[in-house]
Amino acid sequence: MRSLCLNFQVHQPYRLRTYRFFDIGDDHYYYDDYLNRTIIRRIAEKSYIPANNLLLKLIKELGPKFKVSFSISGIALEQMERFAPEALDGFKKLAKTGSVEFLAETYSHCLASLENKDEFIAQVEKHAAKIEELFGQKPVTFRNSELIYSDHISEIVAEMGYKLMLTEGAKFFLGWKSPNYMYCSAANPKLKLLLRNAQLSDDMAFRFSNTDWSEWPLTADKLAMWLKNMPADQEVVNLSLGYATFGELQNAESGIFEFLKALPGAVLKNSGFSFNTPAELTNTLQPVSAVHVPFPASWADEERDVTAWLGNELQQEAVNKLYVLADRMKGCTDAELLQDWNNLQSSDHFYYMSTKVLSDGAVHALFNPYSTPYEAFINYMNVLSDFTLRLEQMEKEAIPAAKVVEKPKPAQKSKATEKPKATEQPKVAKKSPVKKKTAK
Repeated sequence: MRSLCLNFQVHQPYRLRTYRFFDIGDDHYYYDDYLNRTIIRRIAEKSYIPANNLLLKLIKELGPKFKVSFSISGIALEQMERFAPEALDGFKKLAKTGSVEFLAETYSHCLASLENKDEFIAQVEKHAAKIEELFGQKPVTFRNSELIYSDHISEIVAEMGYKLMLTEGAKFFLGWKSPNYMYCSAANPKLKLLLRNAQLSDDMAFRFSNTDWSEWPLTADKLAMWLKNMPADQEVVNLSLGYATFGELQNAESGIFEFLKALPGAVLKNSGFSFNTPAELTNTLQPVSAVHVPFPASWADEERDVTAWLGNELQQEAVNKLYVLADRMKGCTDAELLQDWNNLQSSDHFYYMSTKVLSDGAVHALFNPYSTPYEAFINYMNVLSDFTLRLEQMEKEAIPAAKVVEKPKPAQKSKATEKPKATEQPKVAKKSPVKKKTAK
């Protein structure tokens, strides 16, 4: 039986407050707590909580026949702990079912894999520890931020011990090949690659409620039929999409929850596919070939490259200014600086600076608090300037300036104190004559 893998991405950044030039050096708090709380609560109530409840019900009804996987950033988990504990409780209940796998990614959903190897590894290790702490699972599958992948990144991921990595089935490196097979890295064949089926994933995430779409309405039976009609040798389909698709990007009135409720039954009954987690597929599927990806790929835009985050000079300047600090942050022990360092790395900050206006440009506006890319850039750089000043101050305090001590000059020996030579007799100072006082 062929395999269907459902993978859901959960991430929300810490959005920055309006931080002006005159705040630099004066105010060190960068976040819009009201906006962050409002957004995470809204998404939790409209999406995460009802979707979690639905998945729990489906797993209870279908048992081990229905399985899903999640990639949840550490920053999203922090915000759920703080603002939406009910949503986090739902994910913990899913973890206990044994039918849900939690994947490793970067803690802050960042671009470190493109900029700094040591920071990338540190981010992944921090995230894996958080997943194990909250859900009792040590991640064995890796999904990079924004599905970013290249040969170079695959070598680092393999070094960290992961056997499977999820990424985009981009045409620019696949060519005529189908994404519906297990592949492996050309740089390190020991790392298997599970590629996203962009067509079907985006049908669910972005086209579901589009009445102008030729396939509207999308139903569970229709998707099961599409799966059934795939060439018989295509062994695995990976549907990877944002979890906020359910209830937020596609609102409840669109029928998205009814679609999710009906999907497992339709797939199991009519498609010839079974549900599997990525970890299960690591053990059951062998690569059909290696793929060579010299330039980074991602899920975003028609190009499936990284220009959504690094495509203009504003973005490149901001990313460079941030990661030039990476080596200096290695010795940082200040908890607040480390927290801000994590938060400022989220890819979203650079996404907001995008000037792309392609057909899927609306995706860039999702949850964007800025009216223009330039506004996003100025605000971020003001924050980064203050952060850099704080780092410099910490470094000065950690390594006090060395005191300058003047080297004493050799004392000159006076004739009165000079040690006499062995052949010379010591000279006796003559007493000055004392004048006698005369009585007046």
